[in-house]
Amino acid sequence: MGSYNQTVVLDAIRRSEGLSRVELAAVTGLSAQAVTNICRRLLADGLVREAGTTNVGRGKPRTLLRLTAAARLAVGVHLDPAVVSVALLDLEGVVLAQQRLATPSALDPPHAIAAITAAVDAVIAGGGVDRDRILGVGVAAPGPIDLRRGVVANPPNLPDWHQVPLRDDLAAATGLPVLLDKDVTAAAVAETWWGSPGRGGTMAVLYIGTGIGVGLVVDGEVVRGSSGNAGEIGHIIVDPDGPPCACGQRGCVAVTLAPVALVGRARRAGALGAGAPSDTAGALGVLFDQADAGDLAARRIVDDAAAGIARLGLVVTNMLDLDRLVLGGPYWSRLEPYYLGKGAGEVGAGTAARQIHHVKVLGTSIGEHFGAVGAASLVLDQAFSAHPTALVEDVRHDSPRARSKLA
Repeated sequence: MGSYNQTVVLDAIRRSEGLSRVELAAVTGLSAQAVTNICRRLLADGLVREAGTTNVGRGKPRTLLRLTAAARLAVGVHLDPAVVSVALLDLEGVVLAQQRLATPSALDPPHAIAAITAAVDAVIAGGGVDRDRILGVGVAAPGPIDLRRGVVANPPNLPDWHQVPLRDDLAAATGLPVLLDKDVTAAAVAETWWGSPGRGGTMAVLYIGTGIGVGLVVDGEVVRGSSGNAGEIGHIIVDPDGPPCACGQRGCVAVTLAPVALVGRARRAGALGAGAPSDTAGALGVLFDQADAGDLAARRIVDDAAAGIARLGLVVTNMLDLDRLVLGGPYWSRLEPYYLGKGAGEVGAGTAARQIHHVKVLGTSIGEHFGAVGAASLVLDQAFSAHPTALVEDVRHDSPRARSKLA
């Protein structure tokens, strides 16, 4: 309980521009003595600092407390079939250093882990920080994954990855604690920390990477499902007349709306040209450039995809009765001009509960480092967020090594 109360106080300070001890007692519901004791420990640990005073009526000015952003840091690794992103993050969400590596078409696990380890070391060195301040490494990977064992199972877009113990292998290689979670879950955690304001209500993150998934947040708590693999929407049908899918259906999200599917369609339609990049990210950029320039074939593909994402967003919104739908992913800055307005219009007009409440449709504000920031946020959330579930022992998704370091 003492540790939980400390995270409550720290979380309140983190979400403010500065609070006095009196204000902390008011917003947390803790006693003045408890707040004083907790603040003394936080100051001693260097997690917070005194940041001036404020006058509130008559009496002694109150000392404000603010977070010390560089007191603790986290590294985030986003493992995507198209690109591996690594970022070093402070407690205010500032990216201090980052690297992006093109993912080879045949990404075998041992070489990938070696490359990720080198990138982790490089961003720590590039940030110029003491390694002892690194809380750990968060890894956001495509599902399905086994959270309990820290294993990447058999992701459809990583054909060589079969039951890879990524969490423990990377921990051994880096010498740092490692947390592994799904990419869509990491995206949802990032939005609760840095993105959409407020922790109440029901929010979903429609995550558009090489694949497409949904991360769900209910009253500030990320919903992982019974095995940690919630959010798999790749086989929702959005076009009954669409291309065949490996699952036996036609027109699934995975083969209709995912960026890799758009690039494939564009190549078949001749909308990219022979000189287009071979990687998904590069080819997708060319496709949207062509659409911007008025190429009819490219524009048709992009508009169809935007309409499909809008329909998918409406399905998710109605199924979960959302307050907010956030769209994002590593390609979001390029997709946003086409996708956001279409999605907001479709959801606004078609939500089943529209006469009862409004649904906000937003693009993520986290930016191009979304995946890696989400991965680093897993570590910060584990260490510092005030989750009521922390009062009940739950070790489904972290290792003993990680618990001992992050507790």
